[in-house]
Amino acid sequence: MELFQRAKSVRLRSHHDKYLLADEDQEHVCQERNGSTRRARWTVEFVEGFPVIRLNSCYGKYLPASSEPFLLGMTGSKVLQTLPRRLDSSVEWEPIRDGMQVKLKTRYGNYLRANGGLPPWRNSVTHDIPHRHHDWLLWDVDVIEIRPLEPSSAEPENSSISSSSESFRRLSKQESSSSYSGSPHKSEGRIIHYLITDDNGEVGNGDEFTFRFKGTSVEELTQKLMEETELPDIIVCSRNPLNGKLYPLHLQLPPNNTTMHVVLVPSNSQFAQSLPKPQNHL
Repeated sequence: MELFQRAKSVRLRSHHDKYLLADEDQEHVCQERNGSTRRARWTVEFVEGFPVIRLNSCYGKYLPASSEPFLLGMTGSKVLQTLPRRLDSSVEWEPIRDGMQVKLKTRYGNYLRANGGLPPWRNSVTHDIPHRHHDWLLWDVDVIEIRPLEPSSAEPENSSISSSSESFRRLSKQESSSSYSGSPHKSEGRIIHYLITDDNGEVGNGDEFTFRFKGTSVEELTQKLMEETELPDIIVCSRNPLNGKLYPLHLQLPPNNTTMHVVLVPSNSQFAQSLPKPQNHL
């Protein structure tokens, strides 16, 4: 609870470097990278006598853990925006600190989860108890607005906010600066744009996906893309700008966190057999 104790409004940033957003339909929620939009702002309400919070969207609706399955036959239930007649435990979340991040737990033991992978999972938000991808339960808390102190509990002038609240206030300032300027700090890594081929090497509908990568090697990039897409084995390729042909990445990544455009080829596809074999480093 200490991460929220002085927070009047917050942003929640997932493991995928995306923010929890209230959808414009005022019914659903999603993940997006634009943290500067008002839809990423959640007002924090405390429940007297209990270590839980409620989160209220910019549309004045609460964030509940519904009992409706996200996909039939799959684990995970929907997280929505609602305005219930009576505030019950479905709109209450227990913050559980994990280092400098937090997990949000429902009264029934599920956790708020930011999903990755292919559509329809991509950018979705559910609640469940996952058997893998436990880091998808972790959220960074960016405090946007500090809750004023009550007169009866005013602190002495030489007193300071707890170290955790102060660190999150600094984080909020840094994140706000990068969000509004549009120029991410170098430590946040590089932007990766990627496409996925089918069995014949075709890109399909051409949808390009994007995420931020903080690693330094081809091996790390491959592993991260496998986590993002949930594909069991892939070949990460670049496209030759002269003839458009694909060739596997096997050298170092471009320097200075240069933005990259790559194409993912499932290793078990027929097209993968026609790719040039990666060569060893000299």
